[in-house]
Amino acid sequence: MKRYVIIGNGVAAAGCIEGVRSLDPRGEITVISGEAHPVYSRPLISYLIEGKTDVGRMKYRPDGFYEKNNCRVLYGRLAVSVDAAAHTVTTDDNAVIEYDRLCVAAGSRPFVPPFEGLDTVKNKYTFMTLDDALELDAALTENSRVLIVGAGLIGLKCAEGVKKRVKSVTVCDLADRVLSSILDADCAAVQKHLEENGLNFLLSDSAVGFDGNKAFMKSGKTVDFDILVLAVGVRANVGLVKNAGGEVNRGIIVGNGMAATLDGVYAAGDCAEGYDASVGSKRVIAILPNAYMQGYTAGINMAGGHASFDNAVPMNSIGFFGLHIMTAGAYDGEMLDEGADGVIRRFFVKDGLLKGFILVGGTERAGIYTSLIRERTPLDTIDFDLTKKAASNLIFSQDIRRKKFGGVV
Repeated sequence: MKRYVIIGNGVAAAGCIEGVRSLDPRGEITVISGEAHPVYSRPLISYLIEGKTDVGRMKYRPDGFYEKNNCRVLYGRLAVSVDAAAHTVTTDDNAVIEYDRLCVAAGSRPFVPPFEGLDTVKNKYTFMTLDDALELDAALTENSRVLIVGAGLIGLKCAEGVKKRVKSVTVCDLADRVLSSILDADCAAVQKHLEENGLNFLLSDSAVGFDGNKAFMKSGKTVDFDILVLAVGVRANVGLVKNAGGEVNRGIIVGNGMAATLDGVYAAGDCAEGYDASVGSKRVIAILPNAYMQGYTAGINMAGGHASFDNAVPMNSIGFFGLHIMTAGAYDGEMLDEGADGVIRRFFVKDGLLKGFILVGGTERAGIYTSLIRERTPLDTIDFDLTKKAASNLIFSQDIRRKKFGGVV
């Protein structure tokens, strides 16, 4: 009977469990969970803060998921080392767990720069986990002045979540625009929309030091606050594999079957660096659907099956105060604009293929664009001029529609 160990208890771990159990109903599965919670949907933590959901509705799998799949879960435990030769994992309580197959689904952690005086700030938080959200939730009052360092996805979702519960929200970032990793400079309408909903921005500027509840900015300005949220960025948790002798870059290097470069070891989710179909090379794609598919692929292969995941595409589908944004792929090649009336529809085409897109408003049926990128569909085989204006499954042939949409023609 095989012994499976999974480090991490997020969406990638859930995928791995289900992948293993699709082929092996009896093997022993041990999950090492740093968090004290069953698997949940992490993108929902901002909605928890906002009061739009609760902990129960955040669950990614129903009660009984681990029991149904005959898993032993070690809650509140951290893996501190992997011995690839001995096939063992050691945890922070000095337990040594043997494995035949190991999946590292350890996710990522907040990157906190070494700000001068950060230790003088009493109410400071990160915003990545359910525990982060619960701690921040308990600290908020209607008189709180909140300073968020970082105008990326995490910082802005936090800002939206807390806005109606506090006195003010200020977001600062060294970049000259919000969401600089996914939006280009022409998407200023997004910032205007956020400002109209009460957020304040200090862009091309950021905190460099703190003294209690005062932030000192690069520009020389000072900002007074009551609560500080650090959302500068994240780093993949690669240390366990790196220290065991495995190959890492920004993430743990894996093949299309999610095998790492250590015998019997796989990796999945935000800590893994796999193949990106939009650029044709490896990179970390830290999104929930990718995490699940990588985990499921790893689980199948750990159980002796044969699975490959080679069509991952970076994508983001988000909304702020009712404005919906969707991006995917790489912004590489010729840019084609089809926006009008405040809607941005921007496509990037290279070598006859759709490589990426930015949609601000008008995101209906955007999954069709993602499908074109993922499946590398030659644009001369469809009516792309029509597609740029409005996504429709009618661009595909009748045979392809039957395959894609289950007989819908």
